[in-house]
Amino acid sequence: MSLEDEAAFVAISQDVKYQRFYDEADSKAEKYRQLTKLFIQQAAEIPRRSYQLAIEHKQQGIFIGTVCLRLEDEHNASMGCGIARSFQGSGLIYEAATALANYGFRELNMHRIYAETIKENRAALKLCSDLGMRREAVFKENRYFKGRWWDTVVMAILQQEWRDKLDETNE
Repeated sequence: MSLEDEAAFVAISQDVKYQRFYDEADSKAEKYRQLTKLFIQQAAEIPRRSYQLAIEHKQQGIFIGTVCLRLEDEHNASMGCGIARSFQGSGLIYEAATALANYGFRELNMHRIYAETIKENRAALKLCSDLGMRREAVFKENRYFKGRWWDTVVMAILQQEWRDKLDETNE
């Protein structure tokens, strides 16, 4: 990500649909301006532990979302992403997440990549499933925001499972 992406990143974060599964404090525009600066700082760290990348629409040349891989330790990474509403369902988030997961397994030699999301976030769960992730855990009433408790789901895929998935795709 770059400072040029900040305005579009903030705009995506302010979409009501995007905010459904985030705490009110995490939905403020200023938080996303701070995150942009943090992501730029993290990109310069050596060794790099966080890959928060911009998703750019190839034909239009505009910022449309982010995909991220955070190295939690030497073997495990967490993944997250978000895309502008007008590009949801286009397959672009799947393309970006696939490329980054592939980088995590092939270049960073991660053993396991996982994602944790709110149980009601059907789009995120579908994306994880499409990536070949399986459900590892459900944490009951794990997050509290918007006046209620939310269950969270952990989905994950191992390096060998990823390789097997790619082999099946290439057959």
